[in-house]
Amino acid sequence: MAGVYISWPFCSQKCTYCNFASGVFPRAAEAQYLERLLAEIRRQRWAWAPETVYLGGGTPGSMPAETLAAILAPVPGRPWREATLEAAPGAIQSEQVRAWREAGVNRVSLGVQSFEEAELRRTGRRHTAESVQSDVAVLRGEGIAEINIDLIAGLPGQTRESWRRSLDWIARLAPPHVSVYMLEIDEDSRLGSEILQSGLRFGAPDVPAEELIVDLYEEAVERLAALGLARYEISNFARPGSESAHNLKYWRLEPYAGFGADAHGFDGQTRYQNVESMAAYLAAEDPRLEATPARLDEERFFVGLRLMAGLELTAEDEARHAAAIAKFVKEGLLEREGGRVRLTSRGVLLSNDVFEAFLHD
Repeated sequence: MAGVYISWPFCSQKCTYCNFASGVFPRAAEAQYLERLLAEIRRQRWAWAPETVYLGGGTPGSMPAETLAAILAPVPGRPWREATLEAAPGAIQSEQVRAWREAGVNRVSLGVQSFEEAELRRTGRRHTAESVQSDVAVLRGEGIAEINIDLIAGLPGQTRESWRRSLDWIARLAPPHVSVYMLEIDEDSRLGSEILQSGLRFGAPDVPAEELIVDLYEEAVERLAALGLARYEISNFARPGSESAHNLKYWRLEPYAGFGADAHGFDGQTRYQNVESMAAYLAAEDPRLEATPARLDEERFFVGLRLMAGLELTAEDEARHAAAIAKFVKEGLLEREGGRVRLTSRGVLLSNDVFEAFLHD
């Protein structure tokens, strides 16, 4: 079964670490964007009824209830197996959550990133640990039990002690799903750009060393496992049955349709991407860029090895990648169990090196 991704790129503030195509835009742009987005969704020729929907961005949790209802109304398949809404923590209200549920949402992903006030303020986040606790209580009180909490290892000023306090909050709140990302340093975020330029803004000089970031991630793996949250993908941890059904589609090469600025789609054979910027999306007659054939033989390794279960090798895989597989097994980065291959714990930390070899082997 397929899925749907919908991009809502509007934010109340742009976080320093964010490298997504989102931002703070004039209020008037929301009405224009909604019109374009609805037109794109209505043009879709549905060959299947999606079983999952994911609203990301941006901060789709901030959109008015009537906007959310309008966006989801033309999407077939209701009630969906899973409909996820990304939300900024800090002031979630019961009435708001009831509107989400009425629109079909049954899972909420909170962009917490840290529970430490000093770390949050330096990145532009406005919530507190206590407000997240209140948000989780409201969600559960209104019948949404499937909750994800995002954390980032490597924020400016982060220490082992502060990271452990954030993990203590995870233990206290007991969410069924947690995502842990190591800070990405690239030119697409203000913090990343500042680090690359050896600048002083956004706390760039206080970003932990790479070795410490790796240690924080590995500590999270151990701590979350002790809490019953198993790592099922490099950055994702869940109790049994609470894995993200939508995101699993990406890693299993299952089809999905994407709508909105910078959205991607995949029909099982070809991939497409919409124009990236808000301005380009509003100006485009058709926002979709030219579709390109998927390189499924290579992509199977790139996405399949992200899953801790690994992937089942085909005869073609064995013939084409035998040397690379043998090399990484010998180096302790991959392990084999019959016809299945998966990353080892050390392999997870060096996964980009492993992926690169299969993409060009």
